[in-house]
Amino acid sequence: MAMDPAEIVQLIKQGIPDSEVQIEDLRGDGDHYAAYVVSPSFTGKTRVQQHKMVYDALQGRMGNELHALALQTSAPPAT
Repeated sequence: MAMDPAEIVQLIKQGIPDSEVQIEDLRGDGDHYAAYVVSPSFTGKTRVQQHKMVYDALQGRMGNELHALALQTSAPPAT
């Protein structure tokens, strides 16, 4: 069952309100996405902690409605 990219963005932004999210459909099948998430909340966190925050925001849909998600996460550059 495919998941709409707008729903992925909405879930991530609800779970990480200060995030900027971009979604790319990698195969055009609605099942394999790449997500690029930038958030000040990621500052000082490891990549694993950042990814866990995104997976938590997806509320259990990873592996169910959402088959595959390649994640790139980062904190914004320091100014």
